[in-house]
Amino acid sequence: MADFPTSFDKEDLLKCARGELFGPGNAQLPAPPMLMMDRITEISGDGGAHGKGHVLAEFDITPDLWFFECHFPGNPIMPGCLGLDGLWQLTGFNLGWRGWQGRGYALGVGEVKLKGMVRPESKLLTYEIDFTKAVQTRRLTMGVADGIVKIDGEMAYEVKDMKVALSEA
Repeated sequence: MADFPTSFDKEDLLKCARGELFGPGNAQLPAPPMLMMDRITEISGDGGAHGKGHVLAEFDITPDLWFFECHFPGNPIMPGCLGLDGLWQLTGFNLGWRGWQGRGYALGVGEVKLKGMVRPESKLLTYEIDFTKAVQTRRLTMGVADGIVKIDGEMAYEVKDMKVALSEA
């Protein structure tokens, strides 16, 4: 494992978005407004249910978030794809945190279940990611993980087999 902390605040995440955390050409988070978390509270390369790594993170929900105004006027809901993107962002972040080289790319997801909606009165989104596989070979650097998103402690999204790769191309 690289010598990185096991938790990150918003400024750390913004450094990652600027390419300053893992170095040029390596895993980066998107900049706001596409950055879908405010802090990473816990990260590992050997934790979680399968001992392959995990990430716990949080996103503060406020009524003035950019997507509520446009999705949908009169019935504001956070697009489900943004919660999924947050899970992918964190999966790729974990690969960079391990010290693995390359830029992150979402490759797909096996299954997605949306069970709840993020509305302006929601307060906190919690992400939980559990790696089932983390592979680094000469030809492939990839993480496969399951994840859940909770809204104010209630299960809202469940995904299986998210895939993120790092590529130097």
